[in-house]
Amino acid sequence: MNDLKDIIKGCQKRKASAQRLLYQTFAPKMFAVCLRYCKDRTEAEDCLQEGFIKVFNNIDKYGFKGSFEGWIRRIMVNTVIEMFRKKQPELLVDEFPLLTEGGEEEVYDSLFSHEELMAMVQELPPKYKLVFNLYVLEGFSHAEISETSGISIGTSKSNLARARQWLQKSIEHKLSEKKQVVC
Repeated sequence: MNDLKDIIKGCQKRKASAQRLLYQTFAPKMFAVCLRYCKDRTEAEDCLQEGFIKVFNNIDKYGFKGSFEGWIRRIMVNTVIEMFRKKQPELLVDEFPLLTEGGEEEVYDSLFSHEELMAMVQELPPKYKLVFNLYVLEGFSHAEISETSGISIGTSKSNLARARQWLQKSIEHKLSEKKQVVC
């Protein structure tokens, strides 16, 4: 039972061995997804476990169309969104007016490692991190973010703009630190 289709069919029959194989196959990648949104490893582990419960409870709905990994990823992201809505609903809504996005974005790939950039994203306030990750990393539209997280499209756009501003300031701060070390 090593073929993914066989593993999925085994999970649909509620076979524990198939569920274990599916979990072992996808848990590391899905944990990384959860970790991107959560404040710490414990919260990410909770989301991962809750997400896999949903995967196993809804696996009969998977019709073998499209990417199975994408299907699981969507469940994990929705699980994280649900967690935010239950625990921290005030963190998703920003009452400030929409900020317009300014100027061209600079590329910092050569100045910062992937790990450094992701660490900066992890430092974002939760309401900004959620929208930034959904929009930039998951490819959600503002309408999808609005629908899944229960915020308005304007709030989604505003939170994304604010996340970008936050990251810009963080990058500028890190650049000044790097310059001081070099000098």
